[in-house]
Amino acid sequence: MLLEHEGKPLQEHPFNSVLYASCAEDTFNFLGRDSEIRNVGMTILGMVLTLLVVNIASADIFDEGGANEFTIDFVNISGDASSANGTNISSGSPGDSWYRTFTDPGNDYRMGTYEITNDQFAMFTANSPYWTGADVPANQVSWYEGAQFVNFLNTSTGNPAAYKFSGSTFSVWESGDAGYDADNPYRNSNAYYFLPTEDEWVKAAYWNGTSLQTYATKAGESLTQGDGTSGTGWNYRGIDGYATDPYGPWDVGSGSEELNGTFDMMGNLWEWKESPYSSGDYLPGSYRGIRDGSYSNYAIYLSSSTRNSSNPYVESNYLGFRVASVPEPATLLFLGLGGLMLRRKK
Repeated sequence: MLLEHEGKPLQEHPFNSVLYASCAEDTFNFLGRDSEIRNVGMTILGMVLTLLVVNIASADIFDEGGANEFTIDFVNISGDASSANGTNISSGSPGDSWYRTFTDPGNDYRMGTYEITNDQFAMFTANSPYWTGADVPANQVSWYEGAQFVNFLNTSTGNPAAYKFSGSTFSVWESGDAGYDADNPYRNSNAYYFLPTEDEWVKAAYWNGTSLQTYATKAGESLTQGDGTSGTGWNYRGIDGYATDPYGPWDVGSGSEELNGTFDMMGNLWEWKESPYSSGDYLPGSYRGIRDGSYSNYAIYLSSSTRNSSNPYVESNYLGFRVASVPEPATLLFLGLGGLMLRRKK
């Protein structure tokens, strides 16, 4: 089932760059004319501004103050991973040997902290999930429906749609279309929100700054089953049974925080990827990559080496999605300002 929606105008996350610029100028004037003191002050202020912006950019608010207000939380993922360009993370089978991660390592982006929930998806359109509950991840959602939810996030905030639909019919972007990218004709390159490619998803889950880990665990932690209430572990099937009783997905964020600040990139539900499962197979109906494993899968399905796929029309109680985004302009501006201050010499 494909969907259409007439969204209300939504408001972007508030950030007053003029106010921060004014504060910066006043602070520098207060420090006086001594260049050494001034440069120390600029360095400290740059670091503070950087930290402030990172925190402020952690959530986007939609329909702020309105009846349908909701937020989506994001974590920042650095594009600085040039040493990993071309790293092979395929499962080893010949059919997967094409897959490499970090094909464009210079791009920063944001990854959704949590899977999109039933409640968030309902702000776009009514759905009939198999697993109910406001904070349970949205399920029974096809790839096309996930793509239309992303388009809703974009167009209702004044951004170009990420995916090309004519009514309920999906097609790829073509040469001559604004935002066309020959390397990824699924996504409009001018879009602000999008489904993550497999590269983007894998990096957010498993990249530790030096290499890809087998699991998305923090340093010193091991993969364990959680119970959905203690905040420890993940929702997957172990040798002794399921993590929850009765079994099924738990509310997003119930388990352990992962390597890069996300939750449930292992277990809970499989997640749609923007990318086709087979390299370069950018046809409207091509099988899409899915990752993550679910509450019913064993631990091997949660690893960085395991790939899977699904027909984009499929609506499954085992399958959901999360949203990714470009960095907020304010984040880019003040991260750059902080870097300039740190590099400034006497």
